[in-house]
Amino acid sequence: MTNPASLNGRTYLRHMGNEQAVAEKLLQIEAVKLSPQQPYTWASGWKSPIYCDNRRILSFPYVRDFVKSELCNLVFEEFPDAELVAGVATAGIAWGVMAADQLKLPFIYVRPKPKEHGLGNQIEGFYEKGMKAVVVEDLVSTGKSSLQVVAALNEAGVEVIGMVSIFNYGFDVAAEAFEKAGVKLRSLTNYSQMIGLALQKGSVSAEMESVLMQWQKDPANWAGKQ
Repeated sequence: MTNPASLNGRTYLRHMGNEQAVAEKLLQIEAVKLSPQQPYTWASGWKSPIYCDNRRILSFPYVRDFVKSELCNLVFEEFPDAELVAGVATAGIAWGVMAADQLKLPFIYVRPKPKEHGLGNQIEGFYEKGMKAVVVEDLVSTGKSSLQVVAALNEAGVEVIGMVSIFNYGFDVAAEAFEKAGVKLRSLTNYSQMIGLALQKGSVSAEMESVLMQWQKDPANWAGKQ
């Protein structure tokens, strides 16, 4: 989540407006689903009252185009020195390709681990050591898998100058991990914006909002507290 202190007044208001606009698009196409009463189970085993599926955006051309433009604007404003776009496999590949195409930058993508056959590559595409890259993710939760990609790029000699994502859950553990790794993270929208908008639109009650915000504070131990 962007630190307001790093933005001037006009830029901050525009940024907050953009965050809300992206959140509204995600809610419109049901890329984000809220279900505190019947929580979803993540791969980690965490129980969650929210499920964010940004791959759904790809099926809606106008929303897809809007999100692509917002991603490009974010890269252009926050990482003007980028010489390379790196997508995180698999969900970040499509967005990375679209952003790289519009920004006219080279594109590569990074797997969670090297292939077990063929050339054994973890990084696919052409790049040169010393290139400055911005990493494109679809969403950030704990930040663990995202930062593993950053580590792989750094090990290969690519200088990661930052990461952009469509959605950010806003977990403290992720903020701390990115700060420790020295990686600047910027997201188009985030959990707080999403819940605030849902409350504003009457999609969730004030009581439900309280439950949703409690989950964000301690997602690992939230199960059964709804």
